[in-house]
Amino acid sequence: MAVKLSIIIPAYNEEKTLPFLLSSIRQQNLIDYEVIVADANSTDRTRKIARDFGCLVVTGGMPAVGRNRGAAAARGEYLFFVDADVIIPRDFIKDVFAEMKEKDIQIASCGVVPLSNKNIDVVLHGLVNAYLNATQYFYPHAPGFCIIIKRSIHEQVGGFDEKLTLAEDHDYVKRAKKLGKFRILKKVKILVSVRRLDSDGRINVSVKYVLVEVYRLLVGEIETDIFKYKFGHHKKQWLSVKLPKNFGGMFIGSACWKGVFIFPRIKSNQLIILKLINKL
Repeated sequence: MAVKLSIIIPAYNEEKTLPFLLSSIRQQNLIDYEVIVADANSTDRTRKIARDFGCLVVTGGMPAVGRNRGAAAARGEYLFFVDADVIIPRDFIKDVFAEMKEKDIQIASCGVVPLSNKNIDVVLHGLVNAYLNATQYFYPHAPGFCIIIKRSIHEQVGGFDEKLTLAEDHDYVKRAKKLGKFRILKKVKILVSVRRLDSDGRINVSVKYVLVEVYRLLVGEIETDIFKYKFGHHKKQWLSVKLPKNFGGMFIGSACWKGVFIFPRIKSNQLIILKLINKL
């Protein structure tokens, strides 16, 4: 039976981050939806956690393969591609569909807020948001951790190009834009991990992303490992904020994460304390 929305999560060894994302999805109070985890042969508890949350688990790969295999198993009218290390704010999906309906949008992404209290991360992600907004009309970009698209358009473009080693998400929306209206949504933002910045260094990552853009403009899409971009930073610290000692534990099944979770307020740079999961 068809559903309104299929949420597709490519994952590899994400036992530390996946429960936060799945809990934030539960907070959306959705009815007509499904969650599909495309697992790339994890060696930790990723698959068990996904199943305990009631997700459909399929064998995936990183990253385009996982998204495509998840989409192949999906029943939704819309597909929502999201990565395992992000958090979806309350009412995010409701607000996404409201804006897409209001503006007759078929393909969408949104701005980002870092899961960090470092000023440099706020600045860097602010620059990302400015770039996403500035290029959306003529050279669209959409980070793979947040793409919402009608499934019919996904099927028409043939999904993500699995030959590409990097920027396959931007290539995907560039092709999809020819078949539907694409926009960066203005009313929502998604909370994103900074673990790649912590692992690879903020300057190195920033320079690499700039070079990727130059390469794509002058040469074309990236089919080689020229940029040595590795996926899967599961061993690195997920957050750049300090969690309280009484953070609480995880109870899979009828209850989820208890305690408090700290991350930046979307409309300001101040830290706020949110109860991530209450009683389910």
